Amino acid sequence: MVRGCGLLTRQNQPVALKNISVAVSIHEFVAGVSATLHYENEENVALEAFFVFPMDEDSAVYTFEALVDGKKIVAELQDKNQAHANYEDAISQGFQAYLLEEDKCSRDVFCCNVGNLQPGAKVALTLRYVQELPLEADGGLRYVLPAILNPRYHLSGRTEGSCLDLKTPVMPLEDLPYTLAMVTTISSQHGIERVQSNCPLSPMEYLEHDKTSAQVSLAEGHKFDRDVEILVYYSAVHSPSVAVEMEMPERKPDSLMGNPVVMVSFYPDIPEVEASMICGEFVFLMDRSGSMQTPLSKQVRSQLRIEAAKETLILLLKSLPLGCYFNIYGFGSSFEAFFPESVKYTQETMEAAVARVKVLQANLGGTEILAPLQKIFRGSPIPGHPLQLFVFTDGEVADTFSVIKEVKFNSTKHRCFSFGIGEGASTSLIKSIARVSGGTSEFITGKDRMQAKALRTLKQSLQSVVEDVSLSWDLPPDLTANMLSPEQTVIFRGQRLIFYAQLTGKMPTQEATAEVRLKYTLQGKNIEKKVTFSLQPKYDSNFTIHRLAAKSVIQTKDMGFRETPARERKDVLNISLESGVMSSFTAFIAVNKELNQPVQGPLVHREIPRPVLVSNSISTCKSFYSGARRFGASNVQGPVPPLAKSLGCTSSGWKDGGLPAFIVAQSSCASSMQPNFSRGSKACLNTLSEWKNGGPPDQVAAQSCSPCPRIVCAPPALGPLHLRKMPHSSANETSLQNNCEEIGIVQLIFLQNANGSWNLNEDLARVLGVKLEDIKAAHPDEHVDPSVWATVLAVVWLHTNGMDQECEWDLVERKARAWIRTHAGSATNKVVKAANAFLKSSVDPVIFTF
Repeated sequence: MVRGCGLLTRQNQPVALKNISVAVSIHEFVAGVSATLHYENEENVALEAFFVFPMDEDSAVYTFEALVDGKKIVAELQDKNQAHANYEDAISQGFQAYLLEEDKCSRDVFCCNVGNLQPGAKVALTLRYVQELPLEADGGLRYVLPAILNPRYHLSGRTEGSCLDLKTPVMPLEDLPYTLAMVTTISSQHGIERVQSNCPLSPMEYLEHDKTSAQVSLAEGHKFDRDVEILVYYSAVHSPSVAVEMEMPERKPDSLMGNPVVMVSFYPDIPEVEASMICGEFVFLMDRSGSMQTPLSKQVRSQLRIEAAKETLILLLKSLPLGCYFNIYGFGSSFEAFFPESVKYTQETMEAAVARVKVLQANLGGTEILAPLQKIFRGSPIPGHPLQLFVFTDGEVADTFSVIKEVKFNSTKHRCFSFGIGEGASTSLIKSIARVSGGTSEFITGKDRMQAKALRTLKQSLQSVVEDVSLSWDLPPDLTANMLSPEQTVIFRGQRLIFYAQLTGKMPTQEATAEVRLKYTLQGKNIEKKVTFSLQPKYDSNFTIHRLAAKSVIQTKDMGFRETPARERKDVLNISLESGVMSSFTAFIAVNKELNQPVQGPLVHREIPRPVLVSNSISTCKSFYSGARRFGASNVQGPVPPLAKSLGCTSSGWKDGGLPAFIVAQSSCASSMQPNFSRGSKACLNTLSEWKNGGPPDQVAAQSCSPCPRIVCAPPALGPLHLRKMPHSSANETSLQNNCEEIGIVQLIFLQNANGSWNLNEDLARVLGVKLEDIKAAHPDEHVDPSVWATVLAVVWLHTNGMDQECEWDLVERKARAWIRTHAGSATNKVVKAANAFLKSSVDPVIFTF
């Protein structure tokens, strides 16, 4: 079922949304956002409208207001039940009323009622929120304006009260009647190096000569057809910082808003240590619902989610340390485990798991993650091997709170590392299950490679545990810092830590400083980081730090409208009402009492159409089919299949540009480096009714087209790949070479044994691009095992050809070096020298000695 994104009505009739304007202000690592949706009732009847929109789970919404014909109506935050009653009462009396609330089933979906919208009325609905910005591995701060609200699969049929059940019509992107305008202002004392985006931007304009402030805008006429991602790079992002914000006037002392609040940011320089080689039970929970059969992004050559997941799983399996335990679960409406219980990682178990991964399909129906989680948590713990859970999902679950509650209840048993796949993944689900279990979360969108992020996270999970984490304060007498953030028990390398504390007592009347220290223990060594800061609080009319602190507390206690324990509900409600930050138990209500016109009969309902965002089919039909024709697919003709009709492809369009993106068959890059489209038309024999839960039917197994020279997916068998060069333009030469190296790295990793070695065979020779007889002829010492020679060649090849993807092969290379040290002995330098000569490389032999 497709649920809506945009202004809707309860009876699914269109309402005119004219445009969306967003102003983003990024200061250091915090974003303040003001989003305004402009509507106009061009009909001669009064309306009641309803709109649904996604928002990042970390957003602290603190203002909602309506501008109606020049009059501003500021909403009040109330108990949700009372707000609903007040709204209904206002509408019944003919008043204009507005209601904004979180959805009961997910904290990253918001809905708004617009009641009694009079003929000719113009309404601008504005909401404001603040949020912390996550730090990417390359140092970029990531801000995302969510646009895509994917279908959400309901758990156990619990749909009562959810706004996700409304249906909306879809239309081609070029016919979408509303656009998005977005201006982003950035400021940082550390200097702004660059800004990147997945959408076209205006050139960045520096507002100061020292490059401490800048501004960028989305290109004019941008359609709201994808999540808008902004990456900001500062000159010194890792510097610790402390900010003190003045209390809100006329608030009682010792209340959250009545005292100064301090925000502390640390980026600990945790040294990288050799990964643990034996400890850990690694369980991989992979989404195999129908929606995983769609592309990762709207890009024409985007890899299918399930294919990226399969490649990622194999890379993870190859990277596990000998002696650990592992298992793989696939889930949809049901779930399947590779083994009845986790098994020890050996060559045999690894090969068995890889063979099953190769044939995985997105054929398990809906997205029910709760049942497999319960099965995993009921398993008996393995002494000395703590459970590390890796969850991969597109996050299309409606009732996320029951899943979060289950993970939190079992947080002492495991750590959860979660991955949101594709645009529109639920930030509420992905971020929360990681946060409540002490893990980390990642999102894979656009050009991101799932493999790189998954391997980096596995590497983090293998690092030595940081222990005894504490925060201490050196403050003047009569001043105390009371922590508002939950205690930090785990620190990962490359992680930024943010703490909030309330300052109570007597603030100094003159300029004074204080000091805060972060302490922890790593491998028995005590480490301390400290920063000195001014105790002169600054005034911020938006009270950004106070509201971020309130959001932090609410996230800790608020487990959803249904799942929050009774003892926590009162605290959440009080904190929400005091700070003005919305929660599961509060809603914004605004009433325009100046408009008191009796309603003549029932209000008329209208809805706004939205573009195809989930399947990417209509809006990309033409480009995909045109690409097919360019690569020899002119034979895709015939009557329009039912599925194509349902997606808006006409008879002429089906012949001349109507082939949906997800049914274009795979490239046959392995043999001819030309795509083969012979399977494409088969997928279109399914009717729309066969589609389940927002994804294509199980029978639709064809991959997205990946026309060469871009090679983005491994062949179905994930077996040895023949890399052949072909004539091509100089402009594409570098791109082709990089893609061939990328696929070569993947294939080389697939050939590695569980113990870290490679076998000397035809498959290895094929990836290295040489003949097997030449490898054997160059063997430097007959007393050296052929596997040693093969393994040294593989490692040298990786260092020569794959440094840009080092994060994906770092762990397998470590295993290989450890194996070489054990089996090559004193002959190591001799073998490495021979490998350098054979491969025409210059890898330093010293890498094999540590």
